[in-house]
Amino acid sequence: MSRNKQQQAYQNTAVNTASGSELTLMLYNGCIKFIKQAIKDIEVNDFEAKNTNIQKAQNIIRELIITLNPQVAISEQFMTLYEYMLHRLREANMHNDNKALEEVLDFTVEFRDTWKQVILETRKKQYAKGVHV
Repeated sequence: MSRNKQQQAYQNTAVNTASGSELTLMLYNGCIKFIKQAIKDIEVNDFEAKNTNIQKAQNIIRELIITLNPQVAISEQFMTLYEYMLHRLREANMHNDNKALEEVLDFTVEFRDTWKQVILETRKKQYAKGVHV
């Protein structure tokens, strides 16, 4: 099996066995990766790759929007921030604007880090109760 196929098999297994909270973390990490790559693409004037990477980041944010639970009060605030991030990604794509990309990157890193902390705290509480995940 080639290295690429091994890596793809590993990624498929990771996604298929991940909890909902771990999948959300994966989405944030993917978004961060694509935004960072789009920043590099602009720096080397690879506008086709930039467009592709920004579209991938936008798709991830759209997926995050779909997963919001409207019954949870904070979801409305997340929706507003996600819509703003999509707006800034569109601007970045149209104007090759790395500042806009960096702004969205900062939001995404903050969301990811907060989400990671929530997962860790949840696991600590489950472990303390004797529930092992």
